[in-house]
Amino acid sequence: MKVNVEFDCSPEEARRFLGLPDVTRVNEYYVDTIINTMKGTGNVEQMQEMIKQFTPMGELGLKMFQQLMETGAQAAFGKGAKSTN
Repeated sequence: MKVNVEFDCSPEEARRFLGLPDVTRVNEYYVDTIINTMKGTGNVEQMQEMIKQFTPMGELGLKMFQQLMETGAQAAFGKGAKSTN
């Protein structure tokens, strides 16, 4: 037996229904901080250094995220799945 349940609600309504916290102000602050910091960068090296500071665990975190995505793709599409980039 298969049962489908469909909810027609906004993301805000879904967040409240699931009891998740409202992180709108935190997100706005984070985005504003990134934008203001990027305005002060004058070249590519400064931009790369700034991005490393904003990403969790820096470059290691990005590599871990990439491995996670590759593992997920392999699980979804088979072990022979290759990255397209």
